[in-house]
Amino acid sequence: MSGLRFLTAGESHGPGLLAILEGVPAALPLLAEDIDRDLGRRQHGYGRGARMKIEQDRAEIVSGVRHGKTLGSPIGLRIANRDWDNWRVAMAVEPVSAEDAAKKTLTRPRPGHADLAGALKYGTHDARDVLERASARETTARVAVGAICRRFLREFGIEVRSHTLALGPVAADPASNERTWEEIGAAEGSPLRCADADLEKKMMEAVDAAKKAGDSIGGAFEVVAKGVPPGLGSMRQWDERLSALLLAAIGSIPSIKGVVIGAGEGAPAAQGSGFHDPIGYDAAAGRFTRPSNHAGGLEGGMSNGEEIRVRALVKPLSTLPRALPSVDLVTKETFEAQVERTDVTAIAAAGVVGEAMTAFVLARAFLEKFGGDSIPETARHHASYIEALRRF
Repeated sequence: MSGLRFLTAGESHGPGLLAILEGVPAALPLLAEDIDRDLGRRQHGYGRGARMKIEQDRAEIVSGVRHGKTLGSPIGLRIANRDWDNWRVAMAVEPVSAEDAAKKTLTRPRPGHADLAGALKYGTHDARDVLERASARETTARVAVGAICRRFLREFGIEVRSHTLALGPVAADPASNERTWEEIGAAEGSPLRCADADLEKKMMEAVDAAKKAGDSIGGAFEVVAKGVPPGLGSMRQWDERLSALLLAAIGSIPSIKGVVIGAGEGAPAAQGSGFHDPIGYDAAAGRFTRPSNHAGGLEGGMSNGEEIRVRALVKPLSTLPRALPSVDLVTKETFEAQVERTDVTAIAAAGVVGEAMTAFVLARAFLEKFGGDSIPETARHHASYIEALRRF
């Protein structure tokens, strides 16, 4: 039997985005509002551009749910692009006149984007064929899928949050930057979803300065998962390691240039005696304990029962109002790169996408371990395992 998996489809300026999530057990309570909540979170954040004022994303569940509960069959989702009316001709499925086809062509690839690499790969002189799918708009569908996975994980006491660690030149001291679960939760709804209010004010000033200069800035965010039981993932093969799956999933998000688990940034300069987390035992709670979590909740490719912490490094967004030089794909002449709508930063949104990908990976690993065609069946398997851990 296949495990949890998903596919997305759709272009940035097409009619909409599609997603199919397969492998969710039957009888999971699920409503469109469970998905729309995270879609709305993805659109917020200081430094976002004009498109977020155009799109008001809502998910339409077209299959896999009946009377508010999943059926166990593939869940189909559709998210309409509200800007579609302005692109009906440029993105039409059927052939259009040469004059109409030329109106939205992009022959000047933008540095930092997929434009040039994709044009060379697919042999097209119109980079719009590339950018429409390479656009971060696709992450809307991922967030929708992740919201369903989040709803599944919540049935078993697992929650996922994120917060902004750094933006441009503004960053906290890494040694004091491990925010608690409660602090991260309190940051939800703030302009940049940063758990340090004083630091956030400086980040907003950095956004304003970059906007005035016609530039963009990079940053970093952290995803934290709480309540993950030990034993998800495996050390048996490289592609079964939960650490590898999380690194790949977070790294697949557009603009991510680095992913670190736990306190991995400090690993090269650390000594083993100070880096590794000592093991203790709480007899009253019947569980093993750690005074620190430098491992980020993962050892040997498996969850160890501590909070899973994954940090992502986000490059400055590639589309710049003050465009960089480029070369025309047709004439080979030097021009200023074409400019689509852009943000100064999308760091708050990037964290939400990171949550979605983390939720998907954890849900898939959870189902691989516990199985079950329905939520009650999965719950029985999970409860039996938790009881076995208490007796261990």
